[in-house]
Amino acid sequence: MNTTFQEAEELVDNIVTNVEGEDLKCELVVCPPAVYLELVADYSGETDEVLAIGAQNVSEHEKGAYTGEISAAMLASMELQYCIVGHSERRKYFGETGQQLAMKVERLLENGIRPIFCCGELLEERETGNHFQVVEKQIEEGLFNLNNDEFSNIVVAYEPVWAIGTGKTATAEQAQEMHAFIRSLLIKKYGQETADDTTILYGGSCNAANAKELFANPDVDGGLIGGASLKADDFIAIAKSF
Repeated sequence: MNTTFQEAEELVDNIVTNVEGEDLKCELVVCPPAVYLELVADYSGETDEVLAIGAQNVSEHEKGAYTGEISAAMLASMELQYCIVGHSERRKYFGETGQQLAMKVERLLENGIRPIFCCGELLEERETGNHFQVVEKQIEEGLFNLNNDEFSNIVVAYEPVWAIGTGKTATAEQAQEMHAFIRSLLIKKYGQETADDTTILYGGSCNAANAKELFANPDVDGGLIGGASLKADDFIAIAKSF
């Protein structure tokens, strides 16, 4: 929940201007607040799809009397490619449950939008050694009702909650350990090929200074960027870290 309309326009304009013509080794996805989706969609359409676009949230309901909510069909009608599901802030402040998140994933897939499914542990859960169990439960509840074909459209984002907005960052070794664990869960459920093809992002205070080290890990396929995405130069520097 950042930026005014004018600030958002300046930010996306700076990003587009500075990445046009660049040979990036990654896909660049921008997930603005819902009220700015059309703004970013217009920029994307005018720049030969330099940017892919995603939403930050979606309703678990198909349509109806849910004032203030945004349906997957609405997002699809704007030709969005992605939508974040189950960000730690949504889980914490809005009490989103595993059942709700599974429904959101289903709505998105029905409308041809790829979910970016977030999972991750609190500081106390890591300190008590329960971090693997927490992440496993979140993935099982939110995703494991999907078949192989459906799951092939999922992006997983690991966000250690203790490293979001705190200035703390998981070490490259901690990130790789959890990402490898997540991929091992996917191997057991969906097989080696599907697991290998699944993009697993790291989302805990990733920035221009640490991105290269994080992305060098074999199971860290990219980043879910928070505060650093509010500065075009930092966001682009992270994108160039591959």
